[in-house]
Amino acid sequence: MRIFATGLLVAMAVLFLVARTMQHSHPVWPWLLTFSEAAMVGGLADWFAVTALFRHPLGIPIPHTAIIPENKDRIADSMAGFIRDNFLTPQVVARRLKAMNLASAAGDFLSDPARGGEGRLRQGAASLFADMLQSLDPEQMGGMVKKGLRSQLEKLDISPLLGQLLGAAIADKRHLPLMESMIRWGGLTLEDNEDLLRSMIHDRTNAIMRWTGLDERLANAVLDGIYKLLAECIVDPQHPLRRKVEEGLESLAVSLVDDPAMHDRVNRLKLELLNNPAMGAWLDAMWERTRTSLLAAARNPDAALSGQFGASLAELGAALKRDERLQLLVNRFARRTLVGIATRYGAQIVRLVSETVKRWDASTMTDRIEGAVGRDLQFIRINGTLVGGLVGLAIHAADTLL
Repeated sequence: MRIFATGLLVAMAVLFLVARTMQHSHPVWPWLLTFSEAAMVGGLADWFAVTALFRHPLGIPIPHTAIIPENKDRIADSMAGFIRDNFLTPQVVARRLKAMNLASAAGDFLSDPARGGEGRLRQGAASLFADMLQSLDPEQMGGMVKKGLRSQLEKLDISPLLGQLLGAAIADKRHLPLMESMIRWGGLTLEDNEDLLRSMIHDRTNAIMRWTGLDERLANAVLDGIYKLLAECIVDPQHPLRRKVEEGLESLAVSLVDDPAMHDRVNRLKLELLNNPAMGAWLDAMWERTRTSLLAAARNPDAALSGQFGASLAELGAALKRDERLQLLVNRFARRTLVGIATRYGAQIVRLVSETVKRWDASTMTDRIEGAVGRDLQFIRINGTLVGGLVGLAIHAADTLL
C-alpha cells in the first residue's frame, strides 16, 4: 500500500509534466494539469502528515514532527489511564459480567471442548499459556508461589477448620475405617518386632526368672494379651478402648473449635512447620511438579482432557449447563472474584502496561503502532491525492466558468 500510494503521487507528477507540455494542444490538458497539480499538493500534504506522526520527514527535525516517538511516555500514561477508566474499574467489570453467563459458557466448553472454533480457541489459548509459563523464571515464579501460599497459610486459622472436619468425620462414622486400619497396623508392627519385644522383656527380668524359664512365659503372656486386646478392638465396635479413643477424638474436636489455648498451640505448630526448611523444599518440589504438569497439559490439551479426567470434566460441564442454581452460584463467585481482582490489582495491571510501553525504544513503539494502523495510513495518502485533484478541478471549473 505504501508503494501504491507513492506510485500514485509519482503518476500525478508525470501527468503534471505531460499536461504542462501539452496544455495548448487540446482543451482537456489544462484540466488535467490542474487536477495533477492539486493532486500532488494533496498527496504531498498527506504524506507529510502521516510521516510526521511517526518520524521526521526526510530526516529533517521539523518542529512538531515525530509526534509519537517524542511523546512516548505521555502516550503510555494516557493508554494506561484509558484502560483503567474504561476496563478495570469494579463498576465496569461488574456490569459486563452481570450480562454474561460464564458458568453456561464453561459448561459448553467442558462438555464438548473440541467443537469447531472453540477447539481452535482452546489450542491457541493453551499455546499462549504454555509460552508464557515457559518464559517465566522458574525460581522467581516458584518464590512468588511459595510466598503467596505461605502468606495465605499464615492468615488461615486452621484450628477451627480441623475441629469441624474431625467432628464431621466422627458424626458420619468416617473415622472407624481409619481406627481399624491403625489397630491392624499396630498388630502387624507388633508381629514384625516380636523378637525385639521378647528380648527387651528377657533383659529386664532377673536371673532366677530366666533360669526357671518364667521370662519366656511372661513374654508370651504379654504378647498374647496385646494381640488379644487388638483383636477384640477390631471385632467389638463397643470395646471400651475404642470408646476411650473416640471420646478423646471428640474432646479434641471440641477443643480445636472452642479452646483459645488449643488455637494458639495449633498456630504455633503451623508456623514452626512453615519455617522448617524441609517445608520450603517440599513447596519447591510441588511447584516444579505442578509447573511441569501445566506445561504438558498446555502443550497437549487433547491428551490432558482425555480419559477419566476428561470424562469428569464433561460431567461437570453438563451439570453447569442444566443446573440453573449451580450457574447462579458459579457466576456470582466469578463476578465477585474478578471484581475483587480489578479492585486489588487494577492499578498494578495499569502500571504494568504503562511501564512496558515506556521501556520500548521509540522505533519499536513507532513500528508497532504503525503496523497496528496498517493500510489505513496509506489510504489517507491515496485519498489526499485524489481529493486534492478533485478540489483542484472544482477550483479550475469555478475560475473558468465564472
